[in-house]
Amino acid sequence: MSVAPARTALVTGASRGIGRALALGLAAAGLDVAVLARDADRLADVAREIEAMGRRAVAVPTDVTDASGVVEAVMRAEGALGSVDLLVNNAGRVDAEVPLWEADPQEWWSVVETNVRGPFLLARAVVPGMIERGAGRLVDLSSGAGVRDNAVASAYNVSKTALFRIGGGLHEAGYERGLRTFELAPGVVVTDMTRGMAMHADRTEWTDVAAVVDLCVAIARGELDALSGCYLRAGADTVESLRALVSRGLSPDERRLRVVTRPD
Repeated sequence: MSVAPARTALVTGASRGIGRALALGLAAAGLDVAVLARDADRLADVAREIEAMGRRAVAVPTDVTDASGVVEAVMRAEGALGSVDLLVNNAGRVDAEVPLWEADPQEWWSVVETNVRGPFLLARAVVPGMIERGAGRLVDLSSGAGVRDNAVASAYNVSKTALFRIGGGLHEAGYERGLRTFELAPGVVVTDMTRGMAMHADRTEWTDVAAVVDLCVAIARGELDALSGCYLRAGADTVESLRALVSRGLSPDERRLRVVTRPD
């Protein structure tokens, strides 16, 4: 089933960092973009940058954990743009880099709410319209932290693993209805968040945010639809390498979060 390229997008966490780069990159690729974040002033600046490119933009200041606020924001975005063809769940936080038994319970749960409840609420608000139109794409900004054990920042790691289950479930339920989903890890990009993390204090090699934008634009255009339900990693994957992967063909479990060995 062929799905038309996206004409409109909604990007969360779009006031700074990777989210801002994605919003501007999608606009440069010809999409009209709704931008969502809590910082209304910074968000308005991003919307003006998009409009300066000749694209339509709408700023919807919202907390992604606020259920009624998310519904209202999506209604505003769809009212201004006519549809949301691509949802990019970028908004996210990281907790203190301490082992689980030292974690603050309030902070721990707040990080999970932002990183899991947020994408759930956005998908719940946006996907029905995509299903009704028979076309839509959803990108979760994931992480390699979701597929391996880490000694610290357990809320972040839990949340990124959860995104695999959300995206995979949407793929299973929605693929035949025109929905395409992707778990896109950006690698380690220089942002306010990564600059403040002890684990990256001595890092000298960073992922270029342009690599993240390139993959998201290719997703928006439908070039990677054969990888719906899969995990992609900017910096390691390129549009060209993923095209080659599609041409080669994937096994059912490839690029998905699965148990790969079982005890006898």
